[in-house]
Amino acid sequence: MNKYLRQLFTAVVCLFVVLGLSSTILMAVRANSLNSDSRNARSLYHQLGAYRGAILASDGTVMAQSEPVNDAFKYQRTYSNGPLYAPITGFFAINQNADRGLEASRSMLLNGEADSLIWQRAKSMLTGSTNKGASIETSIDPKLQQVAYDQMSSRDGAAVAIEVKTGRILAMVSTPSYDPNQLATHDTKAAAKAYNDLAAGENSPLINRATSQLYPPGSTFKTIVASAALETGDYQTDTQIPAGESYTLPGTATQLPNAVWQANGTDGKITLQNAIAYSSNTAFAQLGVALGEDKVKEMATKYGFGNTITIDGTSATGIPMTATASTFPSATTPDKLALASIGQGDTKATPLQMAMVAQTIANDGKMMRPTLVDRVRASDLSVISQTTPETLSKVMSKDSADKLTTMMEHVITDANPSLAINGITIAAKTGTAQIGVDNTSIDGWIIGFAPAEDPQIAVAVLVHNTDLLGSLAAGPIMRAMIQEALQQ
Repeated sequence: MNKYLRQLFTAVVCLFVVLGLSSTILMAVRANSLNSDSRNARSLYHQLGAYRGAILASDGTVMAQSEPVNDAFKYQRTYSNGPLYAPITGFFAINQNADRGLEASRSMLLNGEADSLIWQRAKSMLTGSTNKGASIETSIDPKLQQVAYDQMSSRDGAAVAIEVKTGRILAMVSTPSYDPNQLATHDTKAAAKAYNDLAAGENSPLINRATSQLYPPGSTFKTIVASAALETGDYQTDTQIPAGESYTLPGTATQLPNAVWQANGTDGKITLQNAIAYSSNTAFAQLGVALGEDKVKEMATKYGFGNTITIDGTSATGIPMTATASTFPSATTPDKLALASIGQGDTKATPLQMAMVAQTIANDGKMMRPTLVDRVRASDLSVISQTTPETLSKVMSKDSADKLTTMMEHVITDANPSLAINGITIAAKTGTAQIGVDNTSIDGWIIGFAPAEDPQIAVAVLVHNTDLLGSLAAGPIMRAMIQEALQQ
């Protein structure tokens, strides 16, 4: 081989090496960034042209699915009864990445691109068939979800129901809601307008109030202070604690009153049980101060305050669905500790967090991880993954949980008999949190579980910006949900 041929051969080899390296960088190293680049129209067509798996309720009811259409995208994402299930499904839109709900947390499985579906993709490639995404089977009870939504539909707030022994979320409603079908349309202008209208909406319907909005929990937080007291061993259900008609917040001239006279006690004292039943502000403000910040905060932390809660998914399956961390203040002055101990001041919680508080008390003091997905199936119906119950923490002893349950039963039998259901013993705690600049409006709460002797369902309901006490605004909603769940 002469000199010129060797030089030509070397040049050709070098060019092939450069070509190979550039292709490798484009197809492997930069593949993810290029696919996610908003300017990549081919990626958009690829995603919308994929057969995305269905999202199903626990009985097989279809919440979301892909249907063939005669346009450039091949498949249209549709949502059955969209507003009902929107907090669970989220949305898959032509001009917005899926960033909430199961559409985001299980996106890689739904579009068939997850590592666990590699053999299915290979099979589709070899046979020339359509690669189909996995289906997601949720824990949602559609009848219970419907009851909760119907009860909440004219209100601003959230309702959550959890299966006590497993942590499975049976219902999760956020109102006002929105219709994901408006965002899933292939008309880009209409989709963009729908998103902008929702994002700028006065009541922020895109926000899942059950998981992503913090509210003062009001007197429902007294269950946490009572847990701290019981765990010291120094308090029993019949222990007399300071109460009174009003309480002057330490170091201030501010008077804290009670809502009803029964909460005042007798001669400045009230039993712990009656303090829960009649929601004595004066008793629990003083109890919180007596216990001290460390004990109250330690118990709040055991219940999950201060920690973001992962509800579903991992980075391998999409964008994990999480709940905002509920908060209890640190380094408080005694007056602020008194307010924080009755769920006011700087104490804030999500409705999901308070449902978990109810679930923990009902489950002998064991907090379960809340979950939305029961199992994932490939298109051939084989099970890819199945969720098993997981204990997050042992919050308190069974003895303390039993005593607190007894006290919470009296919230219904003694203070709110209108919320009772024949044949079902309910344990609950109401909450009324003053909000607004002049504390002129209310966040109405209730948490509870039933049957108290063998708990199956735990519920939290929040009605935001109402003019009714929690027992009146949220209580009937909890009652209807428990009645549906236990079919009474």
